[in-house]
Amino acid sequence: MKVILLERVEGRGALGDVVTVKDGFARNYLLPRSKALRATAANLKVFDAQRAEIEARNAKAKEAAASAGESLDGTAYILIRQAGESGQLYGSVAGRDVADIINGAGGKVDRSMVVLDKPIKTLGVHDVKVKLHSEVIVTVSINIARSQDEAERQARGENVITSQFDEDAALAAEAAADMLEGGAGKQDGLGDEY
Repeated sequence: MKVILLERVEGRGALGDVVTVKDGFARNYLLPRSKALRATAANLKVFDAQRAEIEARNAKAKEAAASAGESLDGTAYILIRQAGESGQLYGSVAGRDVADIINGAGGKVDRSMVVLDKPIKTLGVHDVKVKLHSEVIVTVSINIARSQDEAERQARGENVITSQFDEDAALAAEAAADMLEGGAGKQDGLGDEY
């Protein structure tokens, strides 16, 4: 289906371009969200007559998104989740969770604006892109931890999973050394008879 784009659509074209897209993409996404018009002779005339108004509206929306993005870009949020010993989350962090934590801190982000290629399933600090407008993309940092203390350690750059394994290994080595020094299994007066 041929459509006239009313705003920039990533991978398709810019405002005013006449492009061919799949019917389902046009019917289910572009047309209901007023991102495009069917490319008919009547719609081409309407678009040409209203082009300046559409461009002004698009520029105003971009400007509003850019001003909102200035305060949002580079911010960090802490998300407390349960996870196993290896750092794997019980469940995952999706776009809805990221949008909820940003909105809880005073931002205004819709969950459809959060760009995640795949859900986050591990502890750590993750950079997440937020698309406020088709031309305005900001990055926020999501610190996923099991506790507030762990989140602070991760924020300082410490890898809590490897440090936990190192601590466990050091404790095991210390326990083994204590057993060897103390002569584990040997009792006074019993070991000499045999």
